[in-house]
Amino acid sequence: MTPIHWRAAKPGDEDALSLLGQATFLATFAFDHPGPALIRFLKDLHSPEFYAAKLADPQIDIVIGETPLGAPVGYALLCPPEHPDFQREGDWELKRIYLLGPWQGGGNGAALMQQALDVAHKRQARRLLLAVYENNDRAVAFYKKHGFSKIGDTIFMVDDIEFSDMLFARDMNS
Repeated sequence: MTPIHWRAAKPGDEDALSLLGQATFLATFAFDHPGPALIRFLKDLHSPEFYAAKLADPQIDIVIGETPLGAPVGYALLCPPEHPDFQREGDWELKRIYLLGPWQGGGNGAALMQQALDVAHKRQARRLLLAVYENNDRAVAFYKKHGFSKIGDTIFMVDDIEFSDMLFARDMNS
């Protein structure tokens, strides 16, 4: 397996992040998300403009993973939490964590999660939140393996369609 080099994303990475976001989201959710809504969602919330705005925001951290030749293969986006019914003071959110399929396994997912945990520690997060689609069994098992547990339920919108997500949290002191 080609090694992955992890680094902080910076302005200029928006095209790579957009392509990664679109590719991984489509590969993961095309099995049960309606095509037209999925495409509109990807064009909006995984556009280069979306990521350019995130990269310009000092409250957002993005870690990107690349092959030795500079090809993007994964990323994690962390931000202030967006779950007012469940969040506590000192919470931070792992909003996106995506890794292309061929790089999943072999410890790469764990390495990306460690990158995200390192960012949360630097942000002095007391707890890290994340939302996961209730039918994404592989992701649920991965998050549980990394110390996350369910604290509630939330809705995730893909264009105008509601999907049920589970909200997970991990105490950063553990």
